[in-house]
Amino acid sequence: MTTATATRTFSVDKAHSETAFQVRHLVTRVRGRFNDFEGTIEVDEENPAGSSVEVTIQAASVDTSQPDRDAHLRSADFFSVEQFPTLSFKSTGVAARGSDTYQVTGDLTIHGVTRQVVVPVTFLGFAKDPWGNLRAGFEAELTINRKDYGLTWNAALETGGFLVGDEVKISLSVQAIAK
Repeated sequence: MTTATATRTFSVDKAHSETAFQVRHLVTRVRGRFNDFEGTIEVDEENPAGSSVEVTIQAASVDTSQPDRDAHLRSADFFSVEQFPTLSFKSTGVAARGSDTYQVTGDLTIHGVTRQVVVPVTFLGFAKDPWGNLRAGFEAELTINRKDYGLTWNAALETGGFLVGDEVKISLSVQAIAK
């Protein structure tokens, strides 16, 4: 006898999602985003540990609204997009931490370096769009040290310190559509 499963597969809807970051630059924070990404989310409502996430971001799609800075970020000083065209995340575990909060553990790969991270995720719910498609919403935020991923370029300041901070805050707002 076959039993129905509550697992559903969703594709990230790029038009209604955002992958953003911010990093300290001198005395302020520079904000940016990646405009080209895709992902799949497997949601197991009955057993959250059976859920999974995979996301791939095209490194060349980095956008800080400053063409010269974006070109520098694409260069060998930072993302080396010719050698490392993608950033990726693949979950290795999901644990419920509350009614709508989860801890997603996985492998984050940037600049050819893979490290395990823990991402706190908030599930925003399911909804049907006007065309009858089931959608799911998620938000996540984490901070990484860019040097852990080989992104070490910096410039010393005459007054002491460095031009670019080490900590990068990553914010994700994801709307996904059921396949």
